[in-house]
Amino acid sequence: MSGEPWLSQIKQHKAIAVIRAPQVSLTRQMALAVASGGMQLIEITWNSAGATELIAQLRVELPKCTIGTGTLLNLQQMREAIAAGAQFLFTPHVDPVMIQAAVDIGVPIIPGALSPTEIMTAWSSGATCVKVFPVEAVGGVSYIKSLRGPLGHIPLIPTGGVTLENAKEFLQAGASAVGLSSQLFPKQCVDNGDWEGVTQQAAKLMQKLVNTQ
Repeated sequence: MSGEPWLSQIKQHKAIAVIRAPQVSLTRQMALAVASGGMQLIEITWNSAGATELIAQLRVELPKCTIGTGTLLNLQQMREAIAAGAQFLFTPHVDPVMIQAAVDIGVPIIPGALSPTEIMTAWSSGATCVKVFPVEAVGGVSYIKSLRGPLGHIPLIPTGGVTLENAKEFLQAGASAVGLSSQLFPKQCVDNGDWEGVTQQAAKLMQKLVNTQ
């Protein structure tokens, strides 16, 4: 998947489920639950147990979903993730070498950046989108709104502080999509294996975003 199809997907689906868990079975259940709730963009963080095998497995189990990975820290991890079948790549930082390598292969890469300089550096290096992380630490929705003036041409995906309650506000402020992690997976639900509860969280989020431009 190259840049244009990815941009179309995030415009359509608007939210990415970010999943990190210490056990493969747990990570899989979390992915299946949010998919049942209507989420089709799923990120399995690279530091989750068995991420390599799980990405390949979920691509088979969830053919309607786009399965990617995140928390990629170096070129070797990125190559392993692509070999495993990751359809998009998130990094917590801006690494022009990693960005260029992903561009050369044709896999969407979304580096993490915070300041306008970092965001512009990522975009100039060839990033497909830019993850604004951790957005809560610098003002949340108001920060995204402030960035749209000078950097309105760059598709931004805020994470780290996005909730079911404010996700729509981020999109209205100009974000192309949002990433959510713990908000989708209440501890009580995960601890008790209440996957229907997780599915309901995902469905609630998607319903909130359905008419957001």
